[in-house]
Amino acid sequence: MNFDYSDDQKMLKDEARKFLTAKCDTKVVRGVLDNDDRAYDEALWKGVAEQGWLGAAIPEEFGGLGLGHVELCALAEELGRACAPIPFASTVYFVAEALMKFGSQEQKAKWLPKIAAGEVIGAFATAEGKGPVTARSIKTSVSGGKLTGEKIPVTDGDVADLIVVLAKDGLYLVEKGEGVSAEVLTTLDPTRSAAKLTFSGAPAERLGPENGGEDGITAMQAVFDRAAVLLAFEQIGGADKSLEMAKAYAFERQAFGRAIAGYQAIKHKLADMYVKNEIARSNAYYGAWALNTDAGELPLAAATARVAASEAFWFASKENIQTHGGIGFTWEADPQLYYRRSRQLSLVAGAPATWRERLVSQLEMKNAA
Repeated sequence: MNFDYSDDQKMLKDEARKFLTAKCDTKVVRGVLDNDDRAYDEALWKGVAEQGWLGAAIPEEFGGLGLGHVELCALAEELGRACAPIPFASTVYFVAEALMKFGSQEQKAKWLPKIAAGEVIGAFATAEGKGPVTARSIKTSVSGGKLTGEKIPVTDGDVADLIVVLAKDGLYLVEKGEGVSAEVLTTLDPTRSAAKLTFSGAPAERLGPENGGEDGITAMQAVFDRAAVLLAFEQIGGADKSLEMAKAYAFERQAFGRAIAGYQAIKHKLADMYVKNEIARSNAYYGAWALNTDAGELPLAAATARVAASEAFWFASKENIQTHGGIGFTWEADPQLYYRRSRQLSLVAGAPATWRERLVSQLEMKNAA
């Protein structure tokens, strides 16, 4: 089993890096961070759509490229390196995956081509405040095709056109408009917006035939498992970039007549970052294989990738700031961009503690089999 990208996938990854280097430097990220009126970079979103990335894993019959999930993982890694301020994850990792997993043929034919073309932004609304989402905690309900309830926080909920909403009896598709209101929330990472969504009798359509026979929580977790692998690659991209930034600064910064990279304390920081990044990458490759083949091991692989990648990105972004020293804490320095994103990505689709519990339960099930 070859846990590495093929030559074609490496070429795709290289071209993606070139594109993002040209179109998404830190000035683009700061253009969203420093402007309260901008939830994402519209020009970059349009460019990514024109590249076909939004439809990378969407079958050709529904307007996508039909490349597969490994290719999407490669793109996710590069988007993470660039700290791209666009609603790619919400739209592709969550909504598109939910449609491909549970949607009816009619729903796929209606929405997937629009997602692939960049005409629709998606959001996945599950949480209703603090604490993990459970069958007992869900208050959102549907009656007579009308959905009522609140979801908070919803990543990209303020800019979404299509929302997949978890209700008491399953997942529903809701279009932004009648009966839907959004309140923008203040978060640690303004380059990825979040909102409180209120549904007041909003027209809702059940996602697929009874969500493929799954109850709402099980269907939600199936989408989370798929998204977790893709998020892990985005986190690894950010972690690798954080390491590169720390290394470059350590060789540039002089203290007591020599580069600080020559001091043991800095060497140990960089080495620890590298080790955590490589462990996360190994686990993410396992997740990519499970996702691409729809293997029965996907829940275990997803939890493993999610836990390792969340830890690696948080650690690398934190140590990047520490390596930069006093300047690393200033607004003008770029390490903050990756620290903010590490915190944001670690909370999407459930906090790290929830995924650690899922990992333990999956290992127990495997050992009991």
